[in-house]
Amino acid sequence: MQVNRIKRWVLMLAMCVLVAVPVTPVMASETKTIIHAMGSTEVPKKVLRVVTLFQGATDSVVALGVTPVGVVDSWAQLPTYDYLREVLANVAHVGLETQPNLEAIMALKPDVIIGTKSRHEKIYRQLSQIAPTVMTENVYDFKTTLDLTAEALNKQEKGQQLWRAFQQRITAFRKAIKQHEAKWPLTAAVLNVRADHLRLYLKQSFSGVVLKEIGFQFPLPKENGWGVKLKTKEALPSVNADVFFIILQSDDAAVRQNYDAWRAHPLWQMLTAPKNKQVYEVDNVAWLLSGGILGAEQILDQLYHMYQFPQTER
Repeated sequence: MQVNRIKRWVLMLAMCVLVAVPVTPVMASETKTIIHAMGSTEVPKKVLRVVTLFQGATDSVVALGVTPVGVVDSWAQLPTYDYLREVLANVAHVGLETQPNLEAIMALKPDVIIGTKSRHEKIYRQLSQIAPTVMTENVYDFKTTLDLTAEALNKQEKGQQLWRAFQQRITAFRKAIKQHEAKWPLTAAVLNVRADHLRLYLKQSFSGVVLKEIGFQFPLPKENGWGVKLKTKEALPSVNADVFFIILQSDDAAVRQNYDAWRAHPLWQMLTAPKNKQVYEVDNVAWLLSGGILGAEQILDQLYHMYQFPQTER
């Protein structure tokens, strides 16, 4: 009797295994492999619920025509940047970009999570246990962010359309500025004014990547990082450029006072951009904090406005 029971148990186990075998190809056909900064991840081909963990991903998801179910708090204009507020009015918030709330993310039951290695590498494993998670290498390479987000949402065609439209506007801007300026490309210094110092943003910053895509060049061409901090006014010659784009960190009086002190210095007056009256104050959110294709389009909008070129349609 004992032998017969064992035989029946083995037979039932074998049948279960046989029944389970066909499931794998069916499930595999419903997913796709995405290569990203943390390796490779199987992501559902049909994503209905996405959580974004950095500003550029949120921007890109909205640009692709999808409303995320969860986002992190914005860096300014809390809790959401003004240009995204209408779309994200009823979307749940899952904490800070630098410290997302894992329990809040889990409660949203996402199909996919989009993060960035530079912020979320240490919690990648926990995030992956909640839902398939893909990550960009950094927060400033908006083209990579758009591509990865489009792939994760199965919106590659829409992503390509967005990029082509951006490139067409860049081409029109370059044509106009070549007719307007005595030389092209121009060198551009993106200067972020803080209460106690000045920051020069370069190629590995969001505004730097956008300006480089448009065709601008930069001071300190051998520098490869995000930029440099200037703590003394004697360092001003290092930021010399044809045009200055000024980002005031906030509306605090101390920030404005610091900016006034820098531009009143004799060395400032000797630089090319101030001498030629090519100094422009620009929007903090678009130029520094947005991180996505919609933010890049806003930068281009502002450039068209600064140079008084006929605006092209998006």
